[in-house]
Amino acid sequence: MLMLNQNNIMDQTNSNNSGAISRSRAAYQSSQKVLEKKEDTDAMVLMIAADKLNDVKKNPDENIFEEALLYNQAIWTVIQSEMTEEHPLPVEIKANMISLSLFIDKQTNKAIGSRDPLMLDSLININRNIATGLMHQR
Repeated sequence: MLMLNQNNIMDQTNSNNSGAISRSRAAYQSSQKVLEKKEDTDAMVLMIAADKLNDVKKNPDENIFEEALLYNQAIWTVIQSEMTEEHPLPVEIKANMISLSLFIDKQTNKAIGSRDPLMLDSLININRNIATGLMHQR
């Protein structure tokens, strides 16, 4: 999320451009409303990954199978990299997210090696459950 201060924006602009400033401020405020719900974006990304995995499970094609798994793994790699000391989540939740991401890595490798569509169930369920939790944080 952008952490711009509206006063800083005003200080940086010329007061002779009041119309442009008003339009800029309105655009900024509008974008903030869109950006305020990072949880919604995160939930949507996890649901898209779950849907890709579910589609592959129904129609396992070798190339798409691995592509969907690697897409999901990339998302979880980002999640894992965000779980730093500075992240505002409680320590226990961060630890759980790291544990889940490690499980995702192992399960992904097993699924790629076996090409067994049933191995995708746990990945699909984890994504959907985390996405549901994020959507209910409102």
